[in-house]
Amino acid sequence: MKTWNIYSVHCMKRFCDIVLSFVGLLILSPLFLAVACWIKADSSGPVFYRQTRVGKGNRDFTILKFRTMYTNSDRRGLLTVGGRDSRVTRAGYFLRKYKIDELPQLWNVLKGDMSFVGPRPEVKKYVGLYSKEQLHVLDVRPGITDAASIKYRNENDLLSQAKDPEKYYIEAIMPDKLAINLHYVDNHSLWGDLRLVLLTLKAI
Repeated sequence: MKTWNIYSVHCMKRFCDIVLSFVGLLILSPLFLAVACWIKADSSGPVFYRQTRVGKGNRDFTILKFRTMYTNSDRRGLLTVGGRDSRVTRAGYFLRKYKIDELPQLWNVLKGDMSFVGPRPEVKKYVGLYSKEQLHVLDVRPGITDAASIKYRNENDLLSQAKDPEKYYIEAIMPDKLAINLHYVDNHSLWGDLRLVLLTLKAI
């Protein structure tokens, strides 16, 4: 019976993801067009930023975001440090501040790569550092938001205060995020997801 209830929750969650992401893409299409024009006018390069992330079942997928950095900036590091990272464009500061750069991930949700709520997907470099237990965060679809993202919404500022930002991320922030997300994997529910969405909107 418990297995059936879990299956039912997953089916309902996927149904909600499909419907809401489809409706969201339709409603937000004028905003997408305006943002695309702004990005192209602000700096040279593509409108969208694509990056390989690790999803459910340890499978790679391509995450989609509005580009907020100058082209090829990720070659100088995967972490964004501080509130005024020189790699971020003028438009990018605004898009990041209000999380507008994340909206194209509605397409990832519609495709089934992601869900609205779930552990934020990491790049393979950091997933390769996970312990066997931590790999259980890959048992569910990654999400646009999660409890760890809410707690660490000022992550860039924390990293800017660290002597070695990447070391601090790997040794302090990442393990805490994983602990939070492991709890989510074992205890998630539709009502819990709704609560996290509301908390995310409140935190913006």
